[in-house]
Amino acid sequence: MSYIEISRENFFYNLNQIAAKTQSKEKIALVLKDNAYGHGLNLMAKLAAEWGVRHSVVRTMAEAAQIRDLFETVLVLSDTPAEDPGQSIRIAVNSLDQLRRIPPHTSIELKVDTGMHRNGIVSEELTIALDIVGARQLRLTGIMTHYRSADEMGSDFFWQRKRFEAVRGAAEKLGVGDIRWHSCNSAALFRTQCFDEDIARIGIAAYGCLRMPDSFHIPHLKPVMTLWAERVATRNVRKSERIGYGGEGQVDSGMVSTYDIGYGDGWLRGNAANPYRLPDGRDLVGRVSMDLISVEGEDDKLCLFDDASEAAEQFNTIGYDILVKLSPDIRRIVV
Repeated sequence: MSYIEISRENFFYNLNQIAAKTQSKEKIALVLKDNAYGHGLNLMAKLAAEWGVRHSVVRTMAEAAQIRDLFETVLVLSDTPAEDPGQSIRIAVNSLDQLRRIPPHTSIELKVDTGMHRNGIVSEELTIALDIVGARQLRLTGIMTHYRSADEMGSDFFWQRKRFEAVRGAAEKLGVGDIRWHSCNSAALFRTQCFDEDIARIGIAAYGCLRMPDSFHIPHLKPVMTLWAERVATRNVRKSERIGYGGEGQVDSGMVSTYDIGYGDGWLRGNAANPYRLPDGRDLVGRVSMDLISVEGEDDKLCLFDDASEAAEQFNTIGYDILVKLSPDIRRIVV
């Protein structure tokens, strides 16, 4: 069956590069949402804890429940619990409405919109938010924001950071203290000259697929995931014969094999007229099926990609899109 290899060595190497920038393992909050960007939630959580990561970030309470025992804190980005989940789990609050629905005594981290205009309260709502926190006996443990284009050239990153600094100053004047402040994702961390926040929320960099303009001079990172498929059948095909749905596949002549992966496993269907090229230089033959692909040759196993970002370029998308679509049912092996 198709399978995914997870490189423990590459993952730890990437974490070491990140720690060199944060100046402390304790300041890395590993983003494990959406099945750890397709790498496997429980698997990557255990590896991260083994290396020394103490803080994590997930999307839902269900994800948090699976890994809470491995970390000092788990930040939940997009869920509202029915009851106080305990101090180790912290809920990101994205609006005043959500703030009014959070169960009393819950540990929360308030998100502030500094320019992305997706989630978070606006700065003018800070006083109202803090009043609600006090009235509902919530535990404010952090204030955060998110950058809209830290991985691109331009001034957006700098003026958003200035807005966040202004929010911090206003909060401290209102008596807020003893909380953690954080704004950096992977790209923002490597654009920051001197990192001085309490944590950095690191996702794609840890998995080795961060892509930024060369002028930013980010350290070399190594892809953690390699995707493989195994051979199902092989046949000798003549030039006059067409292969696959719609007869869109054609080879000069020779051996063509099918392999056990398709769009049912989360592999992108793409376009047979512009076939995906494998790392070894061969093209897929014909259409991608729900559970199968065809390739010239008769190898027992086939590497579909060893760098999701490079694969993504062929589909005119980003590495995240390749990674998170991969089925959680695909076997994942640590190598």
